[in-house]
Amino acid sequence: MIPTTFEKFQETLKEPIPSNQWPAALKSLWWDAKGDWNASHDIAQEIHTPMGSWIHAYLHRKEGDEWNAGYWYRQAGQPFPKYSLEEELQQLTEFVLVNEV
Repeated sequence: MIPTTFEKFQETLKEPIPSNQWPAALKSLWWDAKGDWNASHDIAQEIHTPMGSWIHAYLHRKEGDEWNAGYWYRQAGQPFPKYSLEEELQQLTEFVLVNEV
């Protein structure tokens, strides 16, 4: 079952793995929220859509690679954020939950 809110998404973090029924974008964000950047990145780089590029950008921003992040934000059609990584994770997750991408 796909969570309906960011708070319900956060509650799923107690599970060992995300649901197989979830879209790839949500799985990628889940792994990042669990602290597994590599698992998240592996999924994100296989999502060949603006959403995948946005998640990819966020992950490289989190990594501290602003140049690479900037490239992926441009690919996603998103501005480079001026807010926290935590806020961006919530924004990304809520976008995926609403749009089921």
